[in-house]
Amino acid sequence: MAPTPILRHSAPRLLALVAVHGCFSVAFAQGAPRNDDGTFRNNYPHAETSLADFLTWQSHRAALVEPPGGWKVPVVSTDLAALRAPSANPSVTWIGHASILLRLAGKNVLIDPIFSTRASPVPFAGPQRVVPAPIEIADLPPIDVVMVSHNHYDHLDESTVRQLAASPLGSPRFLVPLGLKAWFNDLGIARVEEFDWWQTAREGDLAITFVPVQHWSRRTLLDRNRTLWGGWAIEGEGLRVIHLGDTGYSRDFRDIGERLGPFDLALIPMGAYAPRWFMESKHLDPAEAIQVRADLRARHAIGIHWGTYAMADDPPDEPPKLLAREREARGLTRDEFDVMAIGETRSLTR
Repeated sequence: MAPTPILRHSAPRLLALVAVHGCFSVAFAQGAPRNDDGTFRNNYPHAETSLADFLTWQSHRAALVEPPGGWKVPVVSTDLAALRAPSANPSVTWIGHASILLRLAGKNVLIDPIFSTRASPVPFAGPQRVVPAPIEIADLPPIDVVMVSHNHYDHLDESTVRQLAASPLGSPRFLVPLGLKAWFNDLGIARVEEFDWWQTAREGDLAITFVPVQHWSRRTLLDRNRTLWGGWAIEGEGLRVIHLGDTGYSRDFRDIGERLGPFDLALIPMGAYAPRWFMESKHLDPAEAIQVRADLRARHAIGIHWGTYAMADDPPDEPPKLLAREREARGLTRDEFDVMAIGETRSLTR
């Protein structure tokens, strides 16, 4: 199966940058704000939820019941030959959830990879895959860079990270938010660099910038917001791509659009949004995802963070249906905001 073209226009250069030892801060950067105890916080005020709110949600939850015939999540087997062919560069492959393989400027970039059956600290409980991973780690092309948006288990998976670092070709370069390097070092992974918001690095001909989004971090009961979270803006070969990790809606997207946009492709999370009263500050729904595309000034958008794990009360196959309805109401085409099948590769055409 040949990759499907989705981008047809080039963009002017993204940044006027001066590199210092390969990693530097953009002149306007202030970095992420912190609380008095050193924990990180979001840029803009928003509604907060408490442990009591979480317990209220959990006590009223009804189990999602898979319909006869299963969830209608589109899945294809990844075309391994096409993925490794020079003609597939540049391209984007959706591995599922927020896991993306981006081939750009001669580099293979993996973002928020998770290949495990469960998104959980334990293998016997927690959200389980609705569909299997469409490709094995061993079948990936050689990975140059792995980018992590934050430390939640559905975005940072220990088993996946260990396997990637143990590649026979050598460990890829891991780019992570502030505070996460120690976690990788504890696993014996040394090739790790931490980033504050608006910091930029280079990987070959790629310019990579860590950008603010509205979210939070926690991996244990005692480390809430002690590591940072964010998205990744990537520019190379005259193309600008942004991956937003996991986020609620905020003014941050207009800031990103004004400073780094316009983008050729935005990978925007749009799942795990229900119940809205609890999830609104944490996760986008499809209507908000459409607004984020506009804020970023993105020509094309792909919805991610759905269809792979049942993380909340929205059915795994619901987000594309709501996206189609909202897209029609706003006069957008599928070319402007679409979804991919898990395992699908699409070429990025200048």
